Amino acid sequence: MTATITTAMDKSTCEYALGYSNAEHDRLIRQALLIAPITERFLREAGIGTGHRVLDLGSGLGDVSMVVAGLVGPSGEVVGLERDASSIAKASARVEAARFRNVVFAQGDVNDIVSEKTFDAAVGRFILMFQTDPLSVLKSVSRLVRPSGILAFQEPSWTGMLAMAARLPLWSRVLGNIHEMFLRSGINPEMGLDLPGKFQTIGLPAPTMHLDMLLGSDATFTGIMLGLLRSLLPLAEKHGLPLAELGYINTLSERIQAEIAAANAVVGFVPIVSAWARKPF
Repeated sequence: MTATITTAMDKSTCEYALGYSNAEHDRLIRQALLIAPITERFLREAGIGTGHRVLDLGSGLGDVSMVVAGLVGPSGEVVGLERDASSIAKASARVEAARFRNVVFAQGDVNDIVSEKTFDAAVGRFILMFQTDPLSVLKSVSRLVRPSGILAFQEPSWTGMLAMAARLPLWSRVLGNIHEMFLRSGINPEMGLDLPGKFQTIGLPAPTMHLDMLLGSDATFTGIMLGLLRSLLPLAEKHGLPLAELGYINTLSERIQAEIAAANAVVGFVPIVSAWARKPF
């Protein structure tokens, strides 16, 4: 199936800094599985339900699209917009394997989207943080949502996670290096806290918001962030970030787990800010 939307490939949107390798795709799937309950609960709270037509911005491997597909049911439709063809191919295969018949994908950029029909809702998770001009993206998306329709986005706020990590020196350095690579690459790790200002600037009401931070200590939990570090290694070299202080990267997992166990501690996963609002009439 082909989605009935078209886009312009706008060069003002930054390339996805984490790349599209198989390893990064695997990390994204593991991350999505971890935070899926948070996203589903949020989208239910926002009012997305049976029969809705929903645009999933930056749909990636289809994880959010499938969460939405379960909420809107067979009478609804999910249109996932993604710029990377390999991600769309994998997402389409996963959607088919999951037996969803109400999800389609379109390839294109998130700016200047044109659709033959309006949407009841537009959603996105960890997408605005990568945009050069997130305000322009929100304006473009808002035009496609019907009056009283829903805009619902989840974005990160790293501040709490970094503060919590301070008592674990090695883990803190890992997160600090990732954070620094984000900043040097133009990625906004505090996009979540910027959402209310962005919403209101484009004429939406102040959003309903909350913050969730998962806690854990096992290698599966910390491994997602170490996978993120590995995906960012090309950026570290580009920006001249010295990672030698972390030691041999292939032993990082064992050393971090030993540090957590010695401190009898837990660590936080990226705090997720969820914000939704209805478009005024």
